[in-house]
Amino acid sequence: MDRIQAMQIFVRVAEAGSFIYAAETLSLPASTVSSTVKSLEKYLQVRLLNRTTRRVSLTTEGAQYLAQCLEILKLIEHTESSLTDSVKRPQGRLRVDMPGGIAHFVIMPNLQDFYRRYPDIYLMIGVNDRQVDLVQEGVDCVIRTGELNDSTLVARPLGRFRWVTCASPAYLEEKGIPQTPEDLSDHRAVHYFSGHAKRANEMSFVSGSEKMSIPVSGAVAANETGLYIKMCLEGLGLVQLAEKVVSEHLEEGRLVEVLADWQPVSVPVNLLYPHQRFLSPAVRAFADWATELISDDNSSI
Repeated sequence: MDRIQAMQIFVRVAEAGSFIYAAETLSLPASTVSSTVKSLEKYLQVRLLNRTTRRVSLTTEGAQYLAQCLEILKLIEHTESSLTDSVKRPQGRLRVDMPGGIAHFVIMPNLQDFYRRYPDIYLMIGVNDRQVDLVQEGVDCVIRTGELNDSTLVARPLGRFRWVTCASPAYLEEKGIPQTPEDLSDHRAVHYFSGHAKRANEMSFVSGSEKMSIPVSGAVAANETGLYIKMCLEGLGLVQLAEKVVSEHLEEGRLVEVLADWQPVSVPVNLLYPHQRFLSPAVRAFADWATELISDDNSSI
């Protein structure tokens, strides 16, 4: 029995609370996961898990063994992570979750560069902006924008996004170009809604030390960045979002920035990962690469 692998499988089962769920995130047959834990219990001569038809839970001995396994696996991971690239290249499966706008308009256009640098990393990109349970869902790290409110995760800053207010030329020809935020009473917006957005119909602005949020009427809303941009391109209203996400549209004149003297507040972008994990070579490589993509926005804040 490979005791290190058995520890890894046991930890995954304990974290997921299910043999089947653990097997899915490990890409192993459920029978292999179950038999490995049974073999580990036989070797240790102690029951580690209480089993029911739906879930498993730790015994007292299992909880003690889990804590020790985590320390051992952390030490192994940290030791491997400290090796130079000449000895160990970043490799293996890497699951990263991120909002759709970042996935489609920041990460995807640059993926060939990532694979030229790190050909041995198998990158799995999950697209969503919901709160993810990294441990239970087998996610190595997530990219999130905005202020952080989850103290259970370690945050590595990647940079900040400069945000812009923009619209299509057709919309501006119809409604005119707003000169101040107060002019928006005569305009309409495409609204963006999500589970954590409290005021989807408001646009926020800052000029020097002055800040304001203004309700802007509208007829349509979206909760996905690609559709949000498409609605704006179709002339349905003004939008506010990261300049990097619409840079190509702005450069080619399909969208026009307005109220440049009253920009939305820049938004922090962070990579989050669980406290108990050291940064693996693959996570560190992805974080360094993503920082290069995002941090060049800082010069225009």
